[in-house]
Amino acid sequence: MSRTVYVNGAYLAEEDATVSIFDRGFLMADGVYEVTSVLDGKLIDFDGHAVRLERSLNELDMASPMGKDELLTIHRELVRLNNIDEGMIYLQITRGAPGDRDFVFPDPETTKPTVVLFTQNKPGLADSPVAKKGIKVISIEDIRWGRRDIKTVQLLYPSMGKMMAKKAGADDAWMIENGFVTEGTSNNAYIVKDGAIITRGLSNDILHGITRAAVLRFADEAQYKVIERNFTLEEAQQADEAFITSASTFVMPVVEIDGHPVGTGTPGQVATRLRQVYLEECKKNAI
Repeated sequence: MSRTVYVNGAYLAEEDATVSIFDRGFLMADGVYEVTSVLDGKLIDFDGHAVRLERSLNELDMASPMGKDELLTIHRELVRLNNIDEGMIYLQITRGAPGDRDFVFPDPETTKPTVVLFTQNKPGLADSPVAKKGIKVISIEDIRWGRRDIKTVQLLYPSMGKMMAKKAGADDAWMIENGFVTEGTSNNAYIVKDGAIITRGLSNDILHGITRAAVLRFADEAQYKVIERNFTLEEAQQADEAFITSASTFVMPVVEIDGHPVGTGTPGQVATRLRQVYLEECKKNAI
């Protein structure tokens, strides 16, 4: 059955949805995106995603095409139309289609942003069997641009990193810059040592994860010690636990890094507990 998607004010069957070949998202990767998870038919952390979307747009000097309330209405309507119980909604906003290719930004008065949303149905998202066994990661050099805090559609290198991991028989890659772990290809990275949760602090070097913010808040409330600092690959390999967070994986244990088992080589107690707490609390506050 065809999905219903949203394109520039219209709800359409996915096979009828089109975007101009001159759209700057297609030609220049000139766009931003957000992914919001759906559990029990409700949106997880929607407010956080809406705030980060606004920030990304502002950082790129791109006009916001609509307010948070209208975005929420569209998200909920897509959940309803596609009967999503567990899954995700992808939202992308580009600088639009000026009618030709040019490096110079088009006049926002005459070229309106392109807005696209679609759903992905993911039954069993919350009760993923992968979370019970953990994932394996490899390390790769971080050669991305310097504004990773902006959630742009420039995802070629992260995609290449995923493929490097797959070729190596792993699940994902952690990126390394100046000897320190920055983040995963599509997630924030953490280690646990002597009961303390360690993760890189916020800066332009990493994405300001919405799930990251929630998990660290819940960790603090549960009286875990949280340390925001850079950590090396060697520290990660010698840690008691490691894990990642993202909107689609929630809290996911990492059990192996570059072939070296982390801790016991099985999901640790801290990551397992944080995943449980995150899912419980976010379901309570879902909208």
